Amino acid sequence: MIDDTGNAAPERAPARDAGVLLLAAGGLAAAFGAASCCALPLLLGSLGLASAWLVSVAWFAAPHRLALLAIAIVCLGSGGAVLLWRRRRIAACAPSVACGSPVITGLATSVLTLGVVLAVLGFVFV
Repeated sequence: MIDDTGNAAPERAPARDAGVLLLAAGGLAAAFGAASCCALPLLLGSLGLASAWLVSVAWFAAPHRLALLAIAIVCLGSGGAVLLWRRRRIAACAPSVACGSPVITGLATSVLTLGVVLAVLGFVFV
């Protein structure tokens, strides 16, 4: 009996999705808080949507806008770096090895994009 398990190539662990999603969600939440004071009510009002519910969020977030913007920039920048690293890792994978879900990559990309838009709006209306 011959043992060939030592010669087999080790399987790669699937790419971790939690890191990029947590950073993207944290950045989106911080950017939403920073933009809730002025940018979001103005944007939603110009679209004809009610924005009165943002008053309670803005009341809590307004004193901390600069800190929220800093947190949003750090989280969104880190999330973008992790997403870029993850995409390069997926591109380098062998075709027969599962290295991550394209659905998670698309979701993280769209959440990061929305977070960047809200952070820019929050920065413009500081």
